[in-house]
Amino acid sequence: MHKEENFQTVTLIAGDGIGPEVTAAACEVVLASGAQVIFEPVLAGMAAMEQTGTPLPKNVFQSIKKHHLVLKGPTQTPFGGDYRVRVEMENAQGQTEVRSHPSVAIALRKELSLYVNVRPIRNYPNVPSRYENIDLLIFRENSEDLYTGQERMIDANTAEAIKIITASATQRVTRFALDYMRRLNRQRLTVGHKANVMKMTDGLFLKTAMEVAKPYVDIQMEQRVVDALCMELVMKPESFDALLLPNLYGDIISDLAAGLVGGLGVAPGANIGADCAMFEAVHGSAPDIAGKDVANPMAAILSAVMMLRYIHQPQAADRIERALSRVLADKKDITRDLGGSVGTRQMTAAIIRALN
Repeated sequence: MHKEENFQTVTLIAGDGIGPEVTAAACEVVLASGAQVIFEPVLAGMAAMEQTGTPLPKNVFQSIKKHHLVLKGPTQTPFGGDYRVRVEMENAQGQTEVRSHPSVAIALRKELSLYVNVRPIRNYPNVPSRYENIDLLIFRENSEDLYTGQERMIDANTAEAIKIITASATQRVTRFALDYMRRLNRQRLTVGHKANVMKMTDGLFLKTAMEVAKPYVDIQMEQRVVDALCMELVMKPESFDALLLPNLYGDIISDLAAGLVGGLGVAPGANIGADCAMFEAVHGSAPDIAGKDVANPMAAILSAVMMLRYIHQPQAADRIERALSRVLADKKDITRDLGGSVGTRQMTAAIIRALN
């Protein structure tokens, strides 16, 4: 019998739409792998909004601050308008402050200081793709740029947004990326920017990243203007090793890169801070197929694999990846978007069988 004190508790946010289905699949696979984790579910997203009046009740943050680890499903965010996620947080003086954010995901990243988004992009067996031999790692600065949400209507026909880049945030994310690459023996980092036009903001990002990298003599640094980078990614994506990008470009390019290997359904993600990390499938909540047992659980499962590596349980992570590769190679028990005909539950069961 396992001793529970040796287990890591994970805050589980099932999310909206297909979120509960794909996170349930990920949890089943993780537990079947022998990983030493316990999941603590909390209600967040649209269901929490209906029940409590906020998509992020206080108990969500209480659980995360206790365990410092989150597995999250996709959450729904309306387009346009003045929608804001309002959360009550305690400041350093113990006083309650109400803060607002554009979405649940951004609220969690900001309030938990998850300053870097990590997105591995690689080919998997029999996943339809136009490209082969892609093994790319994308680091996205998560805390600033246009995503601070500082925008306003000047008049009925004019809106503006403020783009913020700081040396300190760029130094932090660059060091994280370079240290992460060293652990994986990766050797070339490409900085994406638009410093030819946004000379102060993107210029600062590029200059700071290059300065931080100087002591990392084992890693080759290069830079690309972001539009040229997009062109090269769709022409020869296999030529890149790792990318470092400000927040907005990182958001766009990480989704573009997912399309190079089969789409968002096969793309895991991690948001990491100094003492907390959140792992989440990066696809949307897909409310049109929610509850129909057709969603591909692969991205959620791979996000859980990233989580297991983060908490130093590589054996369980390796077992899951091998099992998933076997199921993909066999082609029999895969969802329709992957070229198969089974549902979420059947694909999950096949992965669990392949663990043995």
